[in-house]
Amino acid sequence: MLEDRLLLYKFKRGDSDSLRRIYQKYEVYLLTVATALLNDIGAAEDVLHDTFVSFAQSAGKIKLEGNLRNFLATCVANRCRDELRKRRNNTESIELAETFTSDEKGPELAAVCSEQLEKLASAIASLPYEQKEVIILHIKAGLMFKQIADLQKTSINTVQSRYRYGIDKLRSLLNGEVKNETFREYRKTNKQITS
Repeated sequence: MLEDRLLLYKFKRGDSDSLRRIYQKYEVYLLTVATALLNDIGAAEDVLHDTFVSFAQSAGKIKLEGNLRNFLATCVANRCRDELRKRRNNTESIELAETFTSDEKGPELAAVCSEQLEKLASAIASLPYEQKEVIILHIKAGLMFKQIADLQKTSINTVQSRYRYGIDKLRSLLNGEVKNETFREYRKTNKQITS
């Protein structure tokens, strides 16, 4: 957090190396969040690019109250919403989310985990957007319910309900097809990306 404050301080004073370091630090994390929200790696890369272009152009205007990571995740989530609105207006279909895999446990177990993660990604993609956004921002992006409520401009109770209903719907969609280890792997993937 102290490093982020120093980088942001230098960035606001025109240090382009600071912007590069911020981008390198959060690129994979933000790309993961955008991909999970959009179910499209190409569109996620565009959102990430647009977010950083806007971030770079507004250096003097940024007033950061929380941490930089959550600020950038919120910016990405807002751009993802805009992208989904454009898609709805253009009646484009949403593609299946890119899956996350791990080869740590050997090829056989990795294949099983990969298949289960694919089912999980497909189930998440089928959720209503508000529920999907809350689940991804809470689990993958690590945002607190209060932060998500502020982002969605709704009450914290509504956010918690969307999370609970989304998780319940995932359980019913998957109906035991995905083991608890897969949920842990999904979270673990996020921790590996952010560390």
